[in-house]
Amino acid sequence: MKTLRTVQDLRAALAPDRRAGLTIGLVPTMGALHEGHLSLIERAREQCDRVVVSLFVNPAQFNERSDLERYPRQEAHDARLAAEAGADLLFAPSVEEVYPPGFATSVEVLGVSERLEGAARGAEHFRGVCTVVTKLLCMTLPDAAYFGQKDAQQVVVIRRLVRDLNLPVRVEACPTVREPDGLAMSSRNALLEEREREQALALYWALRSIEDYAARGERRAARLLEAGHQRLTARGVHPEYLELVEPDTLERLEWLDRPALLAVAANVGATRLIDNLILAPVSESPEHLVPAPTRNETAPEFASYPTPHPNASATPIKETTCSA
Repeated sequence: MKTLRTVQDLRAALAPDRRAGLTIGLVPTMGALHEGHLSLIERAREQCDRVVVSLFVNPAQFNERSDLERYPRQEAHDARLAAEAGADLLFAPSVEEVYPPGFATSVEVLGVSERLEGAARGAEHFRGVCTVVTKLLCMTLPDAAYFGQKDAQQVVVIRRLVRDLNLPVRVEACPTVREPDGLAMSSRNALLEEREREQALALYWALRSIEDYAARGERRAARLLEAGHQRLTARGVHPEYLELVEPDTLERLEWLDRPALLAVAANVGATRLIDNLILAPVSESPEHLVPAPTRNETAPEFASYPTPHPNASATPIKETTCSA
């Protein structure tokens, strides 16, 4: 695997492959690679002749400088993992290469970027995401680009961007990969202290509680979300949002009467985490509804979930299949 630093070198390295008609896959990352990233690289390796992994901590999508400074950086380790997963090229440009002096252009997707993460983090976040993704797609000119379903809203936004700008690239969304105890893999997990690591499981427990509640027939969004809030607050976690939304438009749903995206974001200590699940209604018959908890009651009892697993080598959990 070669490591490249400039757009000129990247294009020169890919030119022979493009002339030969080979397919190119791009896996955009901000580094601190984990099993989730590696699953994207492996998927790209299965589908494409050449695989490019970009490694760039994008300052334009961070709301706070302290968050940018805390973000893990470990290029040598990332390079080894990317090579082992099947990458052919690692594109690791400097900030100056991506945003040269005088850079004055931004890309913004309206509507779907304004809810959930957009509402919580401000318009600058997805403006930064859309700008850097557009640049990476233009730099690499891939046939397919691979993203994780854990960042579900990002996938929706990028698909809209690609469609609206007629970019000739297929966007692949691949399953969330979880730790053995259910915590969604994230580069930010490395920032959690031991006590916070256990507390962070509240996000997964809340989603699973809602999923279990829905499986028992409950379809009222307010009732489902109340059960999730109870799980979170019981662990001392106060979410920025916990919402049931339409998967493509991200509009809030009042009823679980179609497949829906259940999304949560919360700060655990100084670390911000997100997670999501796709829910589907089980039954439309009112007689199947579970009695819902009131504010003075606890949610129905659900299956217990495992405590944090200390064995980092345990097999990760993958949720669903990739979708284009």
